[in-house]
Amino acid sequence: MLSNIDPVYFLTFIVPIALNLALVLYCRKKGTLNLAVLGYSFLAYFIAIGIKMAFQYLTAGFVTSRFGYTSIETAMYYGLQTSFLEVGLAYMFASYAFKKKHISAANSVSYGISLSFWENAIYLGVLTGISLVADFVLISIGPSSISHLVYTTISKNDPALLYGPVPALISTAVSILERTSSLLAHTAWGILTVISVATKKKVYFFIALPMGLIDALVPYASVIGIYNFELIVFVLSVIFIAIAAYVLRKTKGTVSPADISRTKIGGV
Repeated sequence: MLSNIDPVYFLTFIVPIALNLALVLYCRKKGTLNLAVLGYSFLAYFIAIGIKMAFQYLTAGFVTSRFGYTSIETAMYYGLQTSFLEVGLAYMFASYAFKKKHISAANSVSYGISLSFWENAIYLGVLTGISLVADFVLISIGPSSISHLVYTTISKNDPALLYGPVPALISTAVSILERTSSLLAHTAWGILTVISVATKKKVYFFIALPMGLIDALVPYASVIGIYNFELIVFVLSVIFIAIAAYVLRKTKGTVSPADISRTKIGGV
């Protein structure tokens, strides 16, 4: 009988989906999240991801073969993409939405949480969940040619999924920490981009822009070790959200009451 994926791995997508969905529903209940916020954050995030995927498909092979995967050049290659695409497009769509009076400064936190929602709950959460559950089911129905094929593929590409419960728990905890870091980082630059637009002070956007460079650390994960890598990323993400929270407090009195009622479709 083929050993199957430990069900504890299901938490790698269940927890991020539940956490991000809970935050979205909370913001909705508080009246700061509407369809406009979700829509503009959806466009900002998925257009950025689409461009990144296409760009990396065309150029990643050349960059890594030219400079090596673990190099400053490759690190900046990934980091700058996140800065200019994810943070940059978040700012562009926030600016457009603000001009159209579809969102206000009161939506800043919800906008950041929505960016995280699309990445961690939908793009990575749902897709990871579908893949894991499908593989689990296909192996479970064995023995068959399909179950053996799935098992062999996992054994080659991601053998950790077939380890025992203790490694599964550790790996799952690390994955959840990574998604939590992503939640904090996306929320931070989402807040700063909206506040930048609302206050007409680009300095807040320029504070947010370098936050995308956090992805420059990815090529070094194998060098410093996955645990050190995730801890460093988490600490940086906490710093990001602390900066965003400080800016929120600092600008609270300089932005007009900025309640949702200023938006054309705030109540949707």
